[in-house]
Amino acid sequence: MITEKLAQYSTQFGELMKIDAFAFLEHVAAHPDDYKKGKVVLVTAATPLKASRGEGKTTTTIALIDALRRRGIDAAAVLRQPSMGITAAGSKGGASGGGKSTLSHPEIADWGLNGEMSRIADAQNLLAAFCEKAVDDGILSTVLIPRVSESPSRSLRSVQVDGGKLAERFVLTPASEMMQIVTLSRSLEEIRERVGNMIAGLSANGANGADGADAAATAKPVQVKDFVDVERIIRVLGNAVQQAYMESGEGAPVYIHCGPFGNVSLGIPGLTAVDLACALHDVVVVEAGYGADAGGQKWLDIASREYGAQWPAAAVVVTRATTWRDDPQLQWRYPFAVNRLEKLGIASFPMINLWEGEDDEIPQLRSTAAELGFRDPIAGNLFRDGGAGLVDQLDGFVAALGEADAQTRPESKRGVDFLEKVRWVIEKAYGVPAERVLAKDGFEDILAQEKARAAALGIAFDDLAVLPVKSPATMTDNDALPEQERTVTLKKVEVHAGAGVVHINLTTSLTTPMPKIV
Repeated sequence: MITEKLAQYSTQFGELMKIDAFAFLEHVAAHPDDYKKGKVVLVTAATPLKASRGEGKTTTTIALIDALRRRGIDAAAVLRQPSMGITAAGSKGGASGGGKSTLSHPEIADWGLNGEMSRIADAQNLLAAFCEKAVDDGILSTVLIPRVSESPSRSLRSVQVDGGKLAERFVLTPASEMMQIVTLSRSLEEIRERVGNMIAGLSANGANGADGADAAATAKPVQVKDFVDVERIIRVLGNAVQQAYMESGEGAPVYIHCGPFGNVSLGIPGLTAVDLACALHDVVVVEAGYGADAGGQKWLDIASREYGAQWPAAAVVVTRATTWRDDPQLQWRYPFAVNRLEKLGIASFPMINLWEGEDDEIPQLRSTAAELGFRDPIAGNLFRDGGAGLVDQLDGFVAALGEADAQTRPESKRGVDFLEKVRWVIEKAYGVPAERVLAKDGFEDILAQEKARAAALGIAFDDLAVLPVKSPATMTDNDALPEQERTVTLKKVEVHAGAGVVHINLTTSLTTPMPKIV
């Protein structure tokens, strides 16, 4: 039935179907009574002890939709697109679940979805090349759009080109502004506008015709639309703007689009993929990257609060049993994540992802959860048992979904002072109050520079959404400290005018990290 509804908006590539969601959603808007208004469930996690090992969010997401469908509920999943470069060619496992909780063809998802990630990389790298040409042509003096690569390398951290005349910067493809633009856009026209609004670099001419050192000091920011035919970039993006349709091993619908890295980027699936799934299904399970402090925070505070994505009707917070209990200094992070979501009015269910040999620990885990005031945990070895292991544990979850209001909308923070928004996020998402938010030496100068660039382009800086860039495995400067001693330090700011966000670097995190080899 689903594939029939999507037939005229899709193209089949073997086992992979690509959907023109922009066209489909225009049809839905014109015929709203013919489509559903599904409720969103957010799958997030505790902050992992080691970011590279995974907690099991994708495995949980797939098992959950399989279990719901076994109970007669029309459920679908929306996953982030995998980035396999950072995991050393899949050595930690793919990003499509595992065992009985996986896709029917995981290799298709894990290795590029018909080239989506590569198309986004090509588009941003072409923009960087146009900017370099603009330096030769006397349009720019400095290039601000970085090149991207999905395969990280230490050599990319500091690059000089053209005999050292020009600095080159690299970030991982998922952390690129181009990925953010495709993730947040709901039409091709919006993508065109956003790409055109990207800040390409600084003008080669200073104010009032100044040159030399004076020109550098007074250089004005230049946007892509000022010297690039944006349509050329759109053609390179190609079908990267389209959603992929796949199925779980049990035949449940799964949509995959855009992507990962909730610590240094958005870490959420494309908003159109979620809109599309909500039009076709009653329950849509959305996976967010890393933890509730990373991709989970960005779904709530950027996607929902600022871009109209649906507020979750419920949440599932995944953890390994070892992450929850076995590090006394860090075990506060899991209850913090669950309780934070509950305080937002989101029914939040602990999901304990068991590994082999841990089944006999369930009674003690349930007892600990009760002591902490959690809802009754959902627990199982999902790799081994799949959705069948969850079917009998979902009564409370299904009841919470039935009670939730799918029309809930959080209040936007647009227009609120930028630093006030930053402190608000840090307090709510990391548990550190404003008086313990610190600033690294030179931070104020960087912030003033970015505000001046935005003002020169007529951009209301305080209307941009806050996008924290942080370590994937920490929430504060030192998570092992007692609660009253934890701090967060503000380090750097960077405007992504096309995406409509401001990156703010907090705890240590590289945007070109080395891959994990296991």
